[in-house]
Amino acid sequence: MSSNRRNTYVTLRWTGIFFLCLGLAGTAGVAWGQRGSGVEVRRLGLSRVGENTMLTVVLSRTVQPRVSTRTQGGKPQLVVEFPQAQAGRLPGRLAGDDLLVEQVRTESAPAGGVKIVVDLFPETPYKFWRQNRSAEGGQTQFILGLTPDPAAVQARQAPALEPPEPETPPVMSQREPEPPPPAPDDYGYKEERGTVATGSFAELRRLIPKAGPLLQGLESDGWAVSEARTYDRPGQRFSRDFVLTQRRYPELAVKIVNLPANHPNVPNINIIMLTTDKLRGETAEKYRNMRQWSFAKIKQNFEDIGDFFDDALKPLRIKLRQETKDLTLRDAKVFQNFLQRACPQQPQLSQKFMQHLNEKVNQRFEGVQYTLSESPLVILNMVDFLYLKVFFLEAG
Repeated sequence: MSSNRRNTYVTLRWTGIFFLCLGLAGTAGVAWGQRGSGVEVRRLGLSRVGENTMLTVVLSRTVQPRVSTRTQGGKPQLVVEFPQAQAGRLPGRLAGDDLLVEQVRTESAPAGGVKIVVDLFPETPYKFWRQNRSAEGGQTQFILGLTPDPAAVQARQAPALEPPEPETPPVMSQREPEPPPPAPDDYGYKEERGTVATGSFAELRRLIPKAGPLLQGLESDGWAVSEARTYDRPGQRFSRDFVLTQRRYPELAVKIVNLPANHPNVPNINIIMLTTDKLRGETAEKYRNMRQWSFAKIKQNFEDIGDFFDDALKPLRIKLRQETKDLTLRDAKVFQNFLQRACPQQPQLSQKFMQHLNEKVNQRFEGVQYTLSESPLVILNMVDFLYLKVFFLEAG
């Protein structure tokens, strides 16, 4: 074989190998994409109902995650893993409940896989349960519930009749008990038989009849109830709160609070707020973090608490006002529709809102607050995270 023919043969051979490898890589990539795109972890939240602390994960479809326990840095952890799931707009961190959970952290890989790490307080024995529930829009909820373990606490507090053995770090019960009967079904909320399901637009319209046009508009625009909580006040009527989200507007949320009256001739108070407080970015995250600082931490970093507000929070508020203004201008139609449906008898409110929104940000002030209407009461907040808040009073 001549030199030229041999070189041509070698070149063709390596070219063929290259394209074969490229094809295999493409096939593997498609296969991985098909596996990873099967489920999406969309939202999560942490709440307390009675003695139960519940981590709720909203998924695009039902899937069973891996739940395991471990200890890192002397702290116990619960780890919830969705190995082949894709991550939606998940928060990097959630604050804990100050009883069992110190914080919740999320980790995700670009190629797929979501891990939720629940950091627990040491010296606090617990037991946990888990459950899947269907949700609106074909979604599903995975719920991980934690409950203090009184048996473990009593065992540790009992007087020792013999020299005690070296104490091991507190851990959870090794057996996963069945969920407490009331909590998985109604989260402690007691509805009369025959009423609408909790956490739905039907329930919202029943609770807030005056907001019917607004709620109907939100539902038709694709907003969904992502969180619904009940607060048990013994001997009194339950108060409720809800969070509505829309995938087209990930930085926005609608928050609803229902405060029923507990005395005669006192109205029920309902608050519906369209807010930008889900805004992402360095400024927003830094502001949220500093708002959680304790007085002791403030004193470590600032000579006077006034310096903390003037030198740290005020510049961040000014930046947030500009950032949320830009966000609201981008999604102005959402805010205008919100006002028109909340106050159909006051069509001028939309224009009034836009006038305030387009005002130049004053660098000397963190922001301002306006009363756009008194009946119903409508508040425009432009102090940090911009929001519109509407108050509906209903006869008790």
